[in-house]
Amino acid sequence: MNQSGLAFVEIRSYSLKPGQREAFHQQVVQQAWPMLLRWGVDVLAFGPSPHDETSYYLIRAYDSLEHREASQDAFYGSAEWREGPRESIVSRINNYTSVVLEMGAVALSAIRQPALQAKLAG
Repeated sequence: MNQSGLAFVEIRSYSLKPGQREAFHQQVVQQAWPMLLRWGVDVLAFGPSPHDETSYYLIRAYDSLEHREASQDAFYGSAEWREGPRESIVSRINNYTSVVLEMGAVALSAIRQPALQAKLAG
């Protein structure tokens, strides 16, 4: 969070190709999420959206819009991502959209999935 006590929260919504959600989720859990952690990205939550069979979400927090841009440029431009799971993950996506909101600590805590919080603490 920044000095004003707010964070910039990105909610990314993916529309996946039919029949790809389970494999996509497994790759996020086993490859992408651990990689994001290594890169210092604050992942609040991720998973299949319960409203249909092809939607998936990823929610991340940043100190500023500049921090978001620099973090994503570094991560998505890295050899670890480009030479690692990128092609397999991206090939499962039809399209995605992102929205960014400012949120305080209470909202961040409410969004953060308990399993992710436990992993960060442990």
